[in-house]
Amino acid sequence: MNDFIKNNRLFTAFTHVLVWAVLFSLPYLLSSGQSFDLQKIIEHSWIPLAFYAVIFYLNYFFLIDGFLFKRKVILYFIINALLIAFFIWLKFQLRDFFMEEDQNDAPKIDFPPKRFFIYIDTLSLIIPLIFSITLRIYERWVKTEAEKKESKNTQLESELQHLKYQLQPHFFFNSLNNIYSLVDISPEKAKETIHSLSILMRYLLYESNVEKVSLKKEIEFMKQYIELMDLRTSEKTIVKADFPVLTEDLQVAPLLFISLIENAFKHGVSAVKYSNIYFSMQIDGQKIRFETKNSNFKKNDLDKSGSGIGLKNIKKRLELLYPEKHLFKIQESDELFTAQLEINTQK
Repeated sequence: MNDFIKNNRLFTAFTHVLVWAVLFSLPYLLSSGQSFDLQKIIEHSWIPLAFYAVIFYLNYFFLIDGFLFKRKVILYFIINALLIAFFIWLKFQLRDFFMEEDQNDAPKIDFPPKRFFIYIDTLSLIIPLIFSITLRIYERWVKTEAEKKESKNTQLESELQHLKYQLQPHFFFNSLNNIYSLVDISPEKAKETIHSLSILMRYLLYESNVEKVSLKKEIEFMKQYIELMDLRTSEKTIVKADFPVLTEDLQVAPLLFISLIENAFKHGVSAVKYSNIYFSMQIDGQKIRFETKNSNFKKNDLDKSGSGIGLKNIKKRLELLYPEKHLFKIQESDELFTAQLEINTQK
């Protein structure tokens, strides 16, 4: 942001210098090949341009910020009216001075009345005033929009961090439930689960704390988590997973799919009934399609295996990370729950 502001200021300064250089050199260039009269160029071009520049930059750097933007509108226009009146008076003094020099060697010529010149000079001096107001308002708008965008980006980053921190305890909570259920039934399996959990937590804490991760690593994490969750199930639950062998790695937001896996195990496992859980991922260029299918055993209010934030979390993260680049569908019946997620990783 600071580099952008610095570069923008340099570009603005260069543009100002270039514009005034062209304006001051234009009378000289237009007189090329004709009789060159430096006095007339000074009187009719360079002096008015100098007045325009003074009015423009007094307003641009001081008066607009100091008075107009602070809602001191009447005082602002009084100051500018006095400035314009002063420059008109000064212009008449200089015009009289140059006229005396011209008439020393030339017959006296009748000029239009001073009222005519006052109207013309007033209008010409108002033009740089309008330009300075327009330019400062535009620059202020651009700055405000840039600050809004930066503030929005900061807010989005903060919200994403909050969602990620929300997801990790949720993940840890579900994993501890699995370990707790195995302690009495199978202590050896419980030990294996603790070891697997430590590997997964290492990934959560140290490798997923970035904006994008390797899809290969994310798939490996998902496979290990499915194995960890499968340790808790009985022979009545069949778990299948179909992940692609990547020929070319992709970058993806971390932990996007884990909530769908958690949800499948939470609602797809029964202690007394046969059940099936199926995970599938397909890669099509820059598109990733992930699907979960599981038997649908609805939980009652007393079941605390998970807080129910998983699907809400993933929906919110998708809106923030892949706006208009994702498709998330859920289909539910009495027997089957299906979730389909498609994201386009192309920038």
